[in-house]
Amino acid sequence: MRILSFLVTLTCASTFAQQQLNQDYAAIESKVIEWRRHFHQNPELSNQEFKTAEKIAAHLKSLGFEVQTGVAKTGVVALLKGNHPGKVVALRADIDALPVTERNDLPFKSEVRTTFLNTETGVMHACGHDTHTAILMGVAEILSKHKEDIHGTVKFIFQPAEEGPPPGEEGGAKLMIKEGVLENPKVDAIFGLHINSETPVGTLKYKIGGIMAAVERFVITVNGKQSHGSQPWSGVDPILISAKIIDGLQTIISREANLLVEPAVITVGKITAGTRFNIIPETAELIGTVRTLDPDMKAMIIRRMTEMTETLAKAYGGEASISFQNNTSITYNDAQLVEQMIPTLKSVAGDENVKIMKATTGGEDFSYFQEIVPGFYFFLGGMTPGNTEAFPHHTPDFKIDESGLLLGVKTLTQMTFDYLRQN
Repeated sequence: MRILSFLVTLTCASTFAQQQLNQDYAAIESKVIEWRRHFHQNPELSNQEFKTAEKIAAHLKSLGFEVQTGVAKTGVVALLKGNHPGKVVALRADIDALPVTERNDLPFKSEVRTTFLNTETGVMHACGHDTHTAILMGVAEILSKHKEDIHGTVKFIFQPAEEGPPPGEEGGAKLMIKEGVLENPKVDAIFGLHINSETPVGTLKYKIGGIMAAVERFVITVNGKQSHGSQPWSGVDPILISAKIIDGLQTIISREANLLVEPAVITVGKITAGTRFNIIPETAELIGTVRTLDPDMKAMIIRRMTEMTETLAKAYGGEASISFQNNTSITYNDAQLVEQMIPTLKSVAGDENVKIMKATTGGEDFSYFQEIVPGFYFFLGGMTPGNTEAFPHHTPDFKIDESGLLLGVKTLTQMTFDYLRQN
């Protein structure tokens, strides 16, 4: 009889807690949308997110959290200690915008202008970081009301410069890690999400292993011999050599990379050479990107790019060198952590709305956190159901459906409860 009474009491308490949680979700949605619109209308570029950070910090302090500002220049980190001992889980949102001029007709459209790399441009949240920030602020408020259900500690990481710091500056996840964001207290696991304008609202997508690509920036310098354009035989043409190198690099993908393992991409995005129509120049410069999702394939591609660049230049009488700069590692979802959290995703969104996705060749510096602690990064639907046209990320027309934000709040909140309770 006592056991039955205990079970009834436990069930009633659990039901009451869920009812309270549902009420909190209903109350937070309008706030999250309001925050998102504020950030959208007041975007700031990487390492310049001063006002954004101020608003985030003020909200977290109002909730009674331990708040640290100025992390990795403009980042904000906060701690929430639950009423029960346990592990530490980190939740991360990126906060920076892009040098893109908005073309939408929204009432909260960005009108911000700036100079970026000596070019006049608009500033826009053209990738959804405004939604990520607002969602995590909502999660923080919900969790602050349920400390009695938290078995451990939650670390909130509002990260600047995900899109990359300005030239010559440090920033982003790398600098946050360097400054100790995963320590004091030591983080045991980290979760993050990205809204997606091509995924219907109500849907969550994930993948075990590599979900987003490692991004390498490369620079090829080609040295030839300058001559008159009418006498090419008296010189060595670096433009011709550049063309041969570009053509050769693509054969690494089409003929050497095992694309049944994972996709890979080599793109040359910029070529600089010459001053006049009738002069064969001395040098040429090629700048591009490599995207890979498998560590062994990445090593092979970089090795072959180096060999091919040097060999092809030599074959045509010139010289060439190539250098690489790592922009992100592979966003690699820990298999055990994902398997543990899949039931949570399905309980929040419904079985039919949780889908396995193919990897994307976009990059994310969330990957640096995952190199140190187990991490789970997933995608949140932001497209109005039934839409036949998506609004691509990093474009002036980027747009998301705000009705999808609450699912992001619910998912990260429940993942936090479940992870800490289970570990």
